[in-house]
Amino acid sequence: MYYLYFVRFLTVLSCIIATVLHAQQQQRADDGLSGPDRHEQDPHDRGHLFGDWKGGRSRLLEQGVDIDLQYLSDSLWSLRSPQKERLASWNRVRGTVNLNLTRLTGTPGLTFHITGLWQGGGNLGTYLGAIANPSSMASANTFRLDSYWIEKRWVDERITFRLGQFAGEDFYGTQHEGTSFILEPLGYALGNLGSTYESFDPPSTPAAELRVVPYKHIYMKSMVFAADRIPFAHNPSGFVPQFRGAASSVSEIGWAPGQQASSVRAFDTIAQRRGYSGLYQLGGSFNPGKFQASGPIPLISGNYLVYFMASQAVWRKDKDSSVGLDLTAATDFTPANRSRIDRQTTVGVRYNEPLPLRQHNTISFGYVLSQLSHQFPAVLSTAALQPENALEVNGLVQATRFITLQPVVERFINVGGSTRQATVFGFRSKVDF
Repeated sequence: MYYLYFVRFLTVLSCIIATVLHAQQQQRADDGLSGPDRHEQDPHDRGHLFGDWKGGRSRLLEQGVDIDLQYLSDSLWSLRSPQKERLASWNRVRGTVNLNLTRLTGTPGLTFHITGLWQGGGNLGTYLGAIANPSSMASANTFRLDSYWIEKRWVDERITFRLGQFAGEDFYGTQHEGTSFILEPLGYALGNLGSTYESFDPPSTPAAELRVVPYKHIYMKSMVFAADRIPFAHNPSGFVPQFRGAASSVSEIGWAPGQQASSVRAFDTIAQRRGYSGLYQLGGSFNPGKFQASGPIPLISGNYLVYFMASQAVWRKDKDSSVGLDLTAATDFTPANRSRIDRQTTVGVRYNEPLPLRQHNTISFGYVLSQLSHQFPAVLSTAALQPENALEVNGLVQATRFITLQPVVERFINVGGSTRQATVFGFRSKVDF
């Protein structure tokens, strides 16, 4: 029955896409991107290397068609570590289309999102053996369709339903200020969400989500997804939905003082930083599948992770501006007898617009503490493992309307739980075409 419903959904989706290709008037949809791919500016405020296509891009935006093509790169050097010095460059090209289908169908609040990418290069985190990956982009070399979904909103976005193929880590356990950091647990999502095999970007899996705003500053949302344990192998192209692994769930309740909960997205933007707004999130994921565990029973059913996250504007130069200081913190917990990284804590401080420039700029400081479980079966026979400490400082500047540069320095203490240390230097670049 589960498969039948999804086949029917794909049939309807194909019809919608075919009709959209011939549509002339539509409204703009949301960005829908996550982590380092997320844009900090509204589409009307962004510049592009290829310009406005003689006004064509602006006309499409007014009609509800948002076409985005971007290139991102993390170039990181291991300057000081037991391994030989190494330069690792991770590159990504992502194309995205967001459509607002309201004018096309006459149904308010109906949108469609689709995105795909090519990515590849050197993963410095794997080379160093670090728990907190120095790059929030690096994972596996791939060229694939990432995510797509159709979304319907009711009652001024107080009720939202989404169905398609998308990742849990794009929306749950996600760092709200992720675009301001480079380290993975700060720049994308908490690093040990993989303990429950929560789906991640780019190998998204079939999923459905319901979001409700019962009060203007409070939202509740829940998502069901296929917890595929080897998604790159099972679906290398991303075009054929794979219902592999257990049907898992993740839920979150959020409190957003100073802003409407219906307008809160997983990642913040420059416009959302105005004033003394904040976001407080309590959530958890659960996978009912089988997990290796310590104790008399080698395989047990179920694993879970609970997290708490907070982001708050703590000082503003002017109460209605975005210039000032933001603080973000997160911590989580998962059972030590079935999770290698049973606890992770992140803390970040961001200064918005510290330099008196016309271009957007920030300075950010981050810290990640990753604690390894001594009960996890894979490490029972090893020596005592130390908590890994990772620190970063980075600056972001909008060099031109379509180029963003973000130099960073990272310091790792007890890399991978050992007594090794490492220093990383580099930069992130982003180009909007």
